[in-house]
Amino acid sequence: MLGRASLEPRGSERLPAGRQGIAGRRRHRRRRVAIAFSVLLLLLLGAVVYGLQQSAVRIGHVNSIGGDTALAALALADMQGMYLGLIPRDSILFFPADRIRMDILADRNDIAAISISRTSLTSISIKIDTRTPIARWCASTEADCYLFDANGFIYATSSTMQPLNSFIVYQTIASTTSYVGLTLPNAEKLPAAFDFARQLTTLGSPVIRIVLHDGEVDNHLESGTRITYVLGNEKNAFTALVSARENFNLSDGSIEYIDLRFDRKMYLKRKK
Repeated sequence: MLGRASLEPRGSERLPAGRQGIAGRRRHRRRRVAIAFSVLLLLLLGAVVYGLQQSAVRIGHVNSIGGDTALAALALADMQGMYLGLIPRDSILFFPADRIRMDILADRNDIAAISISRTSLTSISIKIDTRTPIARWCASTEADCYLFDANGFIYATSSTMQPLNSFIVYQTIASTTSYVGLTLPNAEKLPAAFDFARQLTTLGSPVIRIVLHDGEVDNHLESGTRITYVLGNEKNAFTALVSARENFNLSDGSIEYIDLRFDRKMYLKRKK
């Protein structure tokens, strides 16, 4: 008589009833722990969200060092609303400092850098570094003039503010809109050119106008003399002037121009 076929897969081992009960209880216990942990986590997150919404940790005051109330108003406007509908944007822990910084810089070309810091649980402080005007720049003698900083960045129309240098810089820039926000061509070479212009004062007459064109520089002195050289070659140009200074006078207006564009040569034209 044939025996009853076994339904157990070959190679498997059926656990005794007692051991099956222990495994089931263990699975049930793990599920209960997981559920309890999830509930605890949700409660914790809820408590954190609730705590962040309390006025004791939300920014209600922005101190703008220097007294510019417009900056404080802009910062407060950037902190309106919620992240994901849960966390206030004005939370002292999560306020959008980078966005505030970018919006202020976009709104104020005269600001070079911004520092934002927490001063309490309900307030922050904004400190700005304004650009230092190096000189005035004009596209031409008929055009309006603008102020630019040490990096050649044009940031404001000419005003009553006095730049560090009294001379005016003339240089053509192609622009179809506004010059504010643009950077002067060859900006990295301008500091040396301005040092050269200041050095010319020691030879008898200050520079009142600098004209940059086609890689060359024309320095127009107060005495009426023009000194021309190649941009970037200031050191050699000034050395040539000093070595030949006994042959000319830059203070009395007797020289029409001095040309220093050619190596080891200096061309001079006297006024008739």
